[in-house]
Amino acid sequence: MARNLKIAAAQLGPLHKADSRAVAVKRLTNLLKEAHAMGAKFVVFPELAFTTFFPRWWMEDQQEVDRRYFEREMPSNETQPLFDLAKKLGIGFYIGYAELTPEGRRFNTAILVGPDGSITGKYRKVHLPGHAEHKPQAAFQHLEKKYFEVGDLGFRVWRYMDTITGMLICNDRRWPEAFRVLALQGAEIVALGFNTPSENLHYNEPPALRVHHHLIMAQSMAFQNATWLVETAKAGAEDGFRMFGHSLIVAPTGEIAAQSLSEEDEVICFNADIDLAANLKKTMFNFAAHRRPEHYKLIVERVGAEVTPANG
Repeated sequence: MARNLKIAAAQLGPLHKADSRAVAVKRLTNLLKEAHAMGAKFVVFPELAFTTFFPRWWMEDQQEVDRRYFEREMPSNETQPLFDLAKKLGIGFYIGYAELTPEGRRFNTAILVGPDGSITGKYRKVHLPGHAEHKPQAAFQHLEKKYFEVGDLGFRVWRYMDTITGMLICNDRRWPEAFRVLALQGAEIVALGFNTPSENLHYNEPPALRVHHHLIMAQSMAFQNATWLVETAKAGAEDGFRMFGHSLIVAPTGEIAAQSLSEEDEVICFNADIDLAANLKKTMFNFAAHRRPEHYKLIVERVGAEVTPANG
């Protein structure tokens, strides 16, 4: 019997500094209702979905940063309505947020929530981009290394809604090792939320090229790991700082099954055949038959690139 799961990517338009949690949650619940009307059973929301992308600002009052942007519990009183509605509608979802632990640690976090409203799994972002120091001459900051610790939960998968599902966040999508570790655990779906500036902070890069890289990375990672991939943006101009959209659902064949057309609140949906990758997993990407990890040791033994003299 075929396994199908109707999946939605629920893209958010801009959330500004002045927008409250209540504003964000209202928009998220509206997107959830729209996804439900389209028949979706699993909805992927963006990274840092309850606030603006605050790492673009240098802020020195950490207590104020914690108060305005971090979640001490999930769900909280302010975010509970999203969980309640999802349970009522019988929809599972992925959502990203800034997590402040009881021990005072801070992570860029995502969770999987089951259709019964319970939290199934948690992931903390491993590949933090940007910098930790203030760059006053820059057009904006990208201070994830200042505000977050490197995730400490590793790359895991969960048996979820009759699938095997893993989670990543934003910059993780650029690192093939992350996808391969999930695939080696049998991942059939990878959910990923992102907030990506249209402008490259570090060097001049045309916005169209940034989108091109985003698309080809998604297609290659889905295909090379024979998994469905759902990538959902928070997009548009947040207080004048633009982030691109192009949320998408990619099949294990590497084909884009659905893609957003705006930088506003938008839902895209696709009825995913979870077993579509079965032949790929048995043939081209039969890891047990073809992988040669004895020759890959450098991947985990060396962090930075070093020129190795040729032998002979």
